[in-house]
Amino acid sequence: MGAAVTASPLTAIFGEALVDDFSTEQVVGGAPFNVARHLAAFMAPQLMITRIGNDRLGQLVRAEFERFAMSEAGLQVDAMEETGRVLVERGARGGHRFTILPNQAYDFIEREQAVAAVEQAQPGMLYFGTLAQRNEHSRATLTAVLDASRALRFLDLNLRDGQVEERCVTRSLQAAHIVKVNEEELQALFQWYFQIRPEDPQLSAEEVHASCQALLQMFSLDGLIVTLGHRGSVYFGSSGQVINHRDNPAPPFVIDTVGAGDAFSAIFLLGRIRGWDLEQTLSRANEFAGAICAIPGAVPRDLGFYDKWMTRWR
Repeated sequence: MGAAVTASPLTAIFGEALVDDFSTEQVVGGAPFNVARHLAAFMAPQLMITRIGNDRLGQLVRAEFERFAMSEAGLQVDAMEETGRVLVERGARGGHRFTILPNQAYDFIEREQAVAAVEQAQPGMLYFGTLAQRNEHSRATLTAVLDASRALRFLDLNLRDGQVEERCVTRSLQAAHIVKVNEEELQALFQWYFQIRPEDPQLSAEEVHASCQALLQMFSLDGLIVTLGHRGSVYFGSSGQVINHRDNPAPPFVIDTVGAGDAFSAIFLLGRIRGWDLEQTLSRANEFAGAICAIPGAVPRDLGFYDKWMTRWR
């Protein structure tokens, strides 16, 4: 597609704001909302397009808009549907089991309001994922939002079991300029588009690189980012460039990895906004994602967490 970021530094973020419902507490989350809150903490202008219910959990979400001083221009309130909720059960050895409830407010993001907010904001970048596309209503709204904007489109694939079909993934890849996936999601793409199955003999590094370049060409992407957890990330560019980032300072300890990918996406977008070079952007995104692993949850409860990063990255 070859689109460049327009002059606007504003990033539009489309998708779910929801509440992770543990039996003992309720924590506001949703990958797009995590990204939006990180950007807001770094004083990067953003427009969060989502829909919540007129209920107690919706008030928790609104309190986060207030805490991060975020504009509510893209926030919709549904009189009928409930604020998005994910039931979280803690399992053995620190694992979690998630139940993503159907028919939540973010499944019904209204088109006219969303398009009007984007047309007014004129974003330079637009972030979207796949969970908020599971329902035809929000999926059609996203299509209209993409059609209404000339922004560079960043797709954070964020596959969730049973929540998205291959056809939706294909449409999303066709709409994107830059795509971020983790290793499991990359395996899913290889299986869907190249019939490479997990039980097949392991691909060599050269075969993985060739397959990633093939994805870039198949979907006319500018870039494909593969995050590798504590091992860093790899960026594949349409011109054939490959940037490996493996020398990340390990976090001093890991509490949980929830939200690490969202933190990476936020800093990648921040780097584009601030004009950092690609190597520096990837390095900083990796480091910040590692730091998020050393706190409980996807977003810090104390906004002082951001101070040292703001100082270092002036």
